[in-house]
Amino acid sequence: MSKGKEVNVLAEHSYGTWRPQRDWKSPLFIEKAEGVYFFDGEGKRYLDFSSQLMCLNLGHGNEAVIKAIKEQAEKLPYVAPGFGCKVKSKAVEALLEVMPRGLEKFFFSTSGTEANEAAVKIIRMFFAGEGKYKIISRYRSYHGATAVSIALTGDPRRWFAEPMSKVPGVIFAPDAYCYRCPFGLSYPECGIQCAEYVDYMIKNEGNVAAVFVEPVVGTNGIIVPPKEYFPRLREVTDENNVLLVVDEVMSGWLRTDEWFAVQHWKVKPDVLTTAKGCTSAYTPLGITATTKEIADFFEDRFLAHGHTYAAHPLSLAPVPVVIEEYKKLLKHNFLRRVGEHLKKRLLELKEEHVSVGDVRGLGHFWAVEIVKNRETKKPFNTRADKAALKPLMVSKLSKEMLNKGLYLLGWISHFIVAPPLIITEEQIDEGVDVLDETLKIADKETES
Repeated sequence: MSKGKEVNVLAEHSYGTWRPQRDWKSPLFIEKAEGVYFFDGEGKRYLDFSSQLMCLNLGHGNEAVIKAIKEQAEKLPYVAPGFGCKVKSKAVEALLEVMPRGLEKFFFSTSGTEANEAAVKIIRMFFAGEGKYKIISRYRSYHGATAVSIALTGDPRRWFAEPMSKVPGVIFAPDAYCYRCPFGLSYPECGIQCAEYVDYMIKNEGNVAAVFVEPVVGTNGIIVPPKEYFPRLREVTDENNVLLVVDEVMSGWLRTDEWFAVQHWKVKPDVLTTAKGCTSAYTPLGITATTKEIADFFEDRFLAHGHTYAAHPLSLAPVPVVIEEYKKLLKHNFLRRVGEHLKKRLLELKEEHVSVGDVRGLGHFWAVEIVKNRETKKPFNTRADKAALKPLMVSKLSKEMLNKGLYLLGWISHFIVAPPLIITEEQIDEGVDVLDETLKIADKETES
């Protein structure tokens, strides 16, 4: 079958995700990938500057991870979740080494979406006797595509799913977004009002079971909270007998230079969900980790959750190997050195381009937010534009960069710079140079 025919078959008989289907008529056809690059059918090379969907942390073609999957496929490709096996116990042992202290029991699924779905069910069962069921999320968030996880999501993808996925008891808090503070305040004089308001919400809503947040917001802006935010949020949840849940689907697995982003603030969550980097996306795996207190609750109570692919052997096979590969990256200060170089190069863009309003992030996880007017922070596009399917400046620029051999994901008004953790300083320069050149297009359309 020719490449043209293969593309046509895909366009005619499969759905493209998160888009009108008119935009799925000619997807870029990828032939192979290696390291931080992937190649199309014509042999053209692309630098992967967003780790596909912020998940391919070890890059393409890691031989150790591939070997682990092959060996498991030959030995025991599937066994029902009601059985134990060596690969499951090895994955658990490896996770216990790196998880934040106190998170001791895991439910294994096949995605971050499912990890969050499991978390909500566990939380609501845990508090069922007290009648507490409400969950506080935030507006700048993404937690998945299933009915419950999209209900937790604050970004416009939730709008399209309502009312079918309107789950009772989900409410949204203001974001810890200093560049566009929802209270119109400035840090540090703000008194961390974004955290204080959560306390106000809990006390006035009643029946709140959990606060559900991304420690560093992912797709919706790579928003790093002020240093006081998470310690105060932990105090608020403890004082109100509410669980603190952190969604580390994107921000985990050394993406921010810590195993999990919440560790930057030395805060211990009650539940942690993750996926993506736990296998470097080589197999689909979601993890819901809970404290012993939550686990003990179900010793004599029915855990009403499970599915055919829970704790799938092939999904779990890469976990111990991936963790060992991450440990190698921690040696000789490699991650921090390269992360600092990435930070330096991106901050230079803010000095050189009037269209860059803000640059923020940690480690290998950054946002470059573009604006039409830097003084007023007026964006080129809004969430409403996205929902209305209007042309977006970030999409225009992403397309131009792809033509130049750089894959960089844009979302509404910012770019998500999240290269594989194996990237070198020279490869970062290669990517930033293309972004630098492309931003000149946006500069020409700014307002004085």
